Amino acid sequence: MSGGFDLRDEPWIPVRLLTGESVRIGLRQLFKQAHEIDDLELPVPPAAAGLMRILAAITARVATDGDERLDDLDVAENVDDWLDLRQRVLRAERFDPEAVDRYFDKDVPSGRFDLFDADRPFLQDPRLRTECVDAKGAPNPSGVNKLVMGRPTGINGAVLFGHFTDTAPVPVPAAEAAWHLIAQLYFGPSGQCTPRRITEDRTGSSDAAPLRKSVSYFPWGQDLFTSLILAVPRLRDEELGEDEDVCPWEGELLSPLKPLTPVIWPGGVLTARFRHAVLLLPSPDGRQVTNAYITWSTHAQPQVVRDPYQILERRKDGNFQPREADGARALWRDLDALLLKDDRQDTQRPPALGALPKKLLSTLRVRAYGFDQDGQQKDSVWFASTTPRVLSWLEENDEGMAHHIQRCHGSAEDVSDRLDFAARVAWKVATDSHVDPSPKAKVKLDARKPGPWASVALTRYWPKAETEFWQLTKSERRTDRPLEPFVHAALSALDEAIGPSSRADIRVARARHRARSMLHALLIPKAG
Repeated sequence: MSGGFDLRDEPWIPVRLLTGESVRIGLRQLFKQAHEIDDLELPVPPAAAGLMRILAAITARVATDGDERLDDLDVAENVDDWLDLRQRVLRAERFDPEAVDRYFDKDVPSGRFDLFDADRPFLQDPRLRTECVDAKGAPNPSGVNKLVMGRPTGINGAVLFGHFTDTAPVPVPAAEAAWHLIAQLYFGPSGQCTPRRITEDRTGSSDAAPLRKSVSYFPWGQDLFTSLILAVPRLRDEELGEDEDVCPWEGELLSPLKPLTPVIWPGGVLTARFRHAVLLLPSPDGRQVTNAYITWSTHAQPQVVRDPYQILERRKDGNFQPREADGARALWRDLDALLLKDDRQDTQRPPALGALPKKLLSTLRVRAYGFDQDGQQKDSVWFASTTPRVLSWLEENDEGMAHHIQRCHGSAEDVSDRLDFAARVAWKVATDSHVDPSPKAKVKLDARKPGPWASVALTRYWPKAETEFWQLTKSERRTDRPLEPFVHAALSALDEAIGPSSRADIRVARARHRARSMLHALLIPKAG
């Protein structure tokens, strides 16, 4: 190999500058120019979700005011002192270039940011070259298609973003391989993987990555500098520890067979919970990745950590779990869970959205990165979305608006449930000659035969509901009763699903009337 790929200075991160120009830069330049960068433009949202955690961990190391850093445990143990330090860092409006160079050139051992370093490639395990072998001791790599999310693997792999086969793998540029390396470590699957022989056993199964099937929410400022500073989470009591806080590229390789050490704030919480091990194999010139090993990194009990960028929601057993990503769910439907404080709620908002600087609230948006997956091998769709400037509506800043948002979302969900039921009833009435079509007759539904109208109606409903929702967030409408606009949206969606009334037979007409009556019933005040 004639050269490595140093992520400190190679142009691998796509960004958009405040001038509107799109460029690629390395880690060093990203931090030095963060105040001149409008946004990340990474086209792989799961990679962006992981990269933001990596950048937040580095931010904690390089965000300084005098001799104090945002990862200073002595400061962080007093929340007021830490928030005061964060405010002083924000007032500087940029990272100190000397602090950035000191971290990348002195604080981190040489070669640790090189994607193809012989001893310690970035976020990889060089031991896989000798541990991922077949029964005869020959190398047994996983294939480059296994690395790149969206490419099919094996015989039955689905084609999502291009036609690739394991028999004719297409190399991936080194910059893009770095994106997919990060995505694999944060969102990789559980189940069968390339076997890894460490003892006499040759184990070939892995646990799901820490962000598998999840969605992440970040406070998003007017420039990347602000977004990164606000992404650094506050210290929580359970993240205190006697060990040194170490990111994977800062410390030594851990033994896959030993129990895991507690993760420490902030770097360990954000970057040290991986369940997979990866090793990239470069082309001779170091500009492409031609193959890769992907296997398990540990089977030890995972560390219990509150991720700072996830919504938790209550399960039926009373415990909380991260809200799962849903490619069909618009971001506005999560807004009340992001704005409301944790008490009295069945959801807990991401800790990163707590204690934001009050002076910045009117400028802040929320950026969401999600990956709709199952727990094992199936990947459905990834997405990125950004709200308008909504964080001035946080409950502690504007209680009335936060609860108005909650009422609006609750009304939209209630109408959606009624629309789904009404459309199923309508299909049954219209197509089953044994059903009594009179308005008050009971209809027994078969969950296995819902008919097409409900799905079509909900697909048409939610974009209409979003339009109504944002209209309801105007200041002059914060006292409105939100139910009626959503009912009208549902009525329109129902009519579109059933089709033109002029071409409907009498049974379809009766079914439509019954379904519309069920929706109108939501507007009738309840007795008492």
